[in-house]
Amino acid sequence: MLLTGRLLWLTDDSKLVAQQLAGEDPDFSPADPPALHFGVNTDAMINGAACTLGYTGEILGPYFLQNFKETVEVEGVKSGGFQVVVGGDAYGSGSSREVAVVAHQGAGIELVIARSFQRIFQENMVYAGLPFTTDFGVIDRLEAGEDVDLGALGQALPPFFRAVSEAGGLMPYGTKVLAGEVGPTYSTEVEARPMNCIEKIVAKKAWRGPDSAEKFGIAAVKPGDQILCEADFRGMHEYTGGMVMKLYADEWGSAPVHQPELAAAFEDHFVLIDSDTVPLTVKNKRLLPARNLAKEMIEACEKNGIRLHGPGRLKQGVCHRIVVEDYARPGDIIVLTDSHTPTAGVMNAFAFGVGSTAMAFALRTGMIPVTVPKTVRVWVEGDAKGVLSPKDLVLHLIGDPFFREEQWRESPTDTCVIQLGGPGLDQWNVDELSVITNMTVEGGLMTGIVEPCAPLREFLKTTRGQDYAERFVEPDEGAEYVKTIHVNLDEVPLTVATPGDSRNRQSLAEVGDVPIHNVVIASCTGGSLADLRAAAEVLRGRELADKVRVTVTPSSDDVASAAKKEGLLELFTKLGAVVSAPGCGSCIGNGPGIPYEGETTASTTNRNFDRRMGAPGPVYLVSPAVAAASAVTGKLTDPRALS
Repeated sequence: MLLTGRLLWLTDDSKLVAQQLAGEDPDFSPADPPALHFGVNTDAMINGAACTLGYTGEILGPYFLQNFKETVEVEGVKSGGFQVVVGGDAYGSGSSREVAVVAHQGAGIELVIARSFQRIFQENMVYAGLPFTTDFGVIDRLEAGEDVDLGALGQALPPFFRAVSEAGGLMPYGTKVLAGEVGPTYSTEVEARPMNCIEKIVAKKAWRGPDSAEKFGIAAVKPGDQILCEADFRGMHEYTGGMVMKLYADEWGSAPVHQPELAAAFEDHFVLIDSDTVPLTVKNKRLLPARNLAKEMIEACEKNGIRLHGPGRLKQGVCHRIVVEDYARPGDIIVLTDSHTPTAGVMNAFAFGVGSTAMAFALRTGMIPVTVPKTVRVWVEGDAKGVLSPKDLVLHLIGDPFFREEQWRESPTDTCVIQLGGPGLDQWNVDELSVITNMTVEGGLMTGIVEPCAPLREFLKTTRGQDYAERFVEPDEGAEYVKTIHVNLDEVPLTVATPGDSRNRQSLAEVGDVPIHNVVIASCTGGSLADLRAAAEVLRGRELADKVRVTVTPSSDDVASAAKKEGLLELFTKLGAVVSAPGCGSCIGNGPGIPYEGETTASTTNRNFDRRMGAPGPVYLVSPAVAAASAVTGKLTDPRALS
């Protein structure tokens, strides 16, 4: 690649970004660059509204980085002649949306250079063919007029990524796999070693190749290995389903989906967009294209025999909650085209989000690529005293410098997970513990997994009628961990994430008097029965503060039914809250609870990127109890402070 266009430096200083968009080319040194924006996220790369318009570069390119730093306008990057984008650490944080990569390409970006990349986004770049590097020295070479071999950048990648690149992408590689033309890029004859939970799952599910009598299972894996694994459950929703099935059809036509009974599609992200309290500006922009995307997914799934969840179909609700309720089992590998797939890690399963290309590959081959992660074991002890919630714990964890600064990372393609254990977990139920696994991705991690524990055994016995004892995955004695973190809950404060990133941790006591106008109790981290109970306990016998709006969205039909039976929904309604049908909703700016102009929001959701909830305005992430207390006082409030 010759540098015929411009470099776009995504600096922390919005004025410097604006100057570049205005045509000025700064004289930055790659050896000593300006402060670069931390965690340029996929919502910033391509916002939720633009995602409803389609999934091609032609459609999405003009919207690349729209509103980034409140500076970039539509067509701003595409019309600026930019060829290379330069970012800081944790580039590609957030969603699994592969359209974030497509938007780069549609805007004319041919190379991405950043300090580090987040796992899903990096995989999506590999599979979609967008070159990237963490070597800032490439900038000097380009500016010196060198024709940089982008293929050589791919040669620096691990073996599986190289094989995919050489095959022309993951889809043609999948065709070679199906034809028996390629085998594993890793050794299948390895010596056994002590393994942690996820390593044991990966080893058991590892593909042995087309000529092996036993198709899956090897003795051991280790961090950094890239393995093709058997997938137990595959899922998608209407934001991604159309793109997945288009990729599938383009490569394999009408060939049958591998074991369609082990796959499902969920109409959950758009089902609340036409609710009465959703602003007209949002409906006018999103409703029609959202319905078109949903229709495209539904038609493709009906054609391919994939079951559908949603209004008037199978159980309605957020896909992650339904996977926990109905599908996930201990020891499974679970993948969905959504970054919050780690929710199901609470089931002692290996659950993680993937992009659309990886899902299309999985639907046809029945397998999913896995870069074996490093593992941090978090051992939980102490007493939550009925006040501290898993939301407080996970915000406390992911905001720690060890995770925020990715101190576990040694190479650009490293991944990392949290393995949770310890007696402190037993005081919470599966609903509550799933908040921790869900939000591991907000800390730049691949997923979280819960070791076998009493709450999980009770959940399985109660909801599934069996204990799945034979499927539980215990870590081996002597298994290796990057680090073991001992957490005493007596020492963890009520914690919030301040606006902009879920890793912006601060104790509630330190935040001070922050006025709150909008309270959202919803999503895959805030709409479970346990969450609604926690909020109701605080609200019972009290009134909402003047001019505070409250939205409550149960996360599934099962949750809504149980909450109605317990009188929780009636309690919320009588207080003046908006209680909606189950769905994804305001978490992604598609339902009740979208902030109005000038509002500050306290939300039980998992992500608070700028404009993530469909409008500008600060969003604080809090537990359900803190959200409810804040609704009573009109400011961020410790529920213990209520008289």
